[in-house]
Amino acid sequence: MSSATHREMPGDTPAFELRNVSKHFSTKKGQLPVIRDVEMVAKPGEIISIIGPSGCGKSTLFKLIAGLEEPTAGHIMVDGVEATGNPEKFAYMPQKDLLFPWRNVLDNTTLGLEVQGLSREAARAKALPLFEKFGIDGFEESYPWQLSGGMRQRAALLRTVVQDRPVLLLDEPFGALDSLTRIEMQEWLTSVWEQFRWTIVLITHDIREAVFLSDRVYALTARPAQVREVYEVPLARPRSLDVATDPTFVDLEAQLLAALREESRVSHAQEEAATKNVAG
Repeated sequence: MSSATHREMPGDTPAFELRNVSKHFSTKKGQLPVIRDVEMVAKPGEIISIIGPSGCGKSTLFKLIAGLEEPTAGHIMVDGVEATGNPEKFAYMPQKDLLFPWRNVLDNTTLGLEVQGLSREAARAKALPLFEKFGIDGFEESYPWQLSGGMRQRAALLRTVVQDRPVLLLDEPFGALDSLTRIEMQEWLTSVWEQFRWTIVLITHDIREAVFLSDRVYALTARPAQVREVYEVPLARPRSLDVATDPTFVDLEAQLLAALREESRVSHAQEEAATKNVAG
């Protein structure tokens, strides 16, 4: 099995943890709070999801985690060690696959490794064994335009995990796909996760996706984003799409939908108030 597998940690040390993370931005009118005292935990090999209304600060939170922005306060921990501002602890997969059209699929998957300083030959040797497990073997020499949307996303995820970082950050990884392909990719991700047991932090707008994939779902409030509630997902693994009819699944989905709708109303009210202030 590839080195991109779940890392065993002693005792109860979280693989990933946010401790009272806050972020303010300076504006002409003063400090604008975007994230406020957010706390999250993922144990080794867990998948946690983050949902919240549009504009609540989910993308900002991901930038803080990935080390692209510095928090105003708080700490980001990986394997029990301070990782605030350290991008080397995280492998990030954005919503769009961002595959370069002039590089074949194999060379796209090795790009991150090459940026880290690995030779092209060594990077290829590390990525090639994963192609079969990711269902894209035989397409190593193909170009992105020759692959379906689902296959492109598999290649993008392979490019992410082959970097062998402790935590994977997936930002709406299937959001650009059609509904059927998205469902297929969700089921595929659960199956390949069963083999590797990565620690994953996932942003999604799809409540059903959050429940289906996750061990725990964090629902955020309207801006400034705080954790409104944490929902444990007590559904057995491995999971198939049939679990969506389980009463526990249905109840969780309903609770999350109600919470998200309430926070969305708050967010819309904030936008209307801001528009009136500008107009005034």
